Amino acid sequence: MEALYFQTNSLIQETQQCFQQLNNVRVDSVALEDEIHTKLATVNANCDRLDVLLYKVPVAQRQNSKMRVDQLKYDLRHLQAALKLYQDKKARKELELSERENLLNKRFTANSETSIDIDYSLQHHNSMRNAHQGVDEMLWTGSNIIDGLRNQRETLKGARKRILDVGSTLGLSNQTMKMIERRVVEDKYVMIGGMAVTMLIIVLVIYYFLF
Repeated sequence: MEALYFQTNSLIQETQQCFQQLNNVRVDSVALEDEIHTKLATVNANCDRLDVLLYKVPVAQRQNSKMRVDQLKYDLRHLQAALKLYQDKKARKELELSERENLLNKRFTANSETSIDIDYSLQHHNSMRNAHQGVDEMLWTGSNIIDGLRNQRETLKGARKRILDVGSTLGLSNQTMKMIERRVVEDKYVMIGGMAVTMLIIVLVIYYFLF
């Protein structure tokens, strides 16, 4: 296990040195990138083997050996992340150069379309603005509906009071009064249910526009 550990640690150090040469313009970056990828694959395979060999180490030394293997894995993840970052940066640079070259080589005529779709964020911004306007209109409509329901509630309360007053004046029976009160309560539940359904519709519309 010790020989494999030192071999893997040596590979990691060599890979770190390769990274230092990537920015050198006189070095073949493609070949060096392939070499780094090969070394990292070997280090990864060695770490898997070291995990197996850990169970053969005496218990008294196993904890220390595991810490050293974990350090190798940490260095491996760090180097893999550095390689991916370098590849992403390289790909972005190549894409920018390609787009710049295409733009410089584009030829326009008197009747040709000169607009170039290079700013997709502007289109996205316009779409989001339209969506927000639609949501604002829905909120305004919902607010008006709720105000209308509130006014109806006040009207029902006033009607109930007038009915009670009239009932007292006319001497209506208790049974009739109970029926009237029950109808008022049912109307109240209908109003609350209508408000809940309206709010649910508004929430669903907002969710649809935003997501």
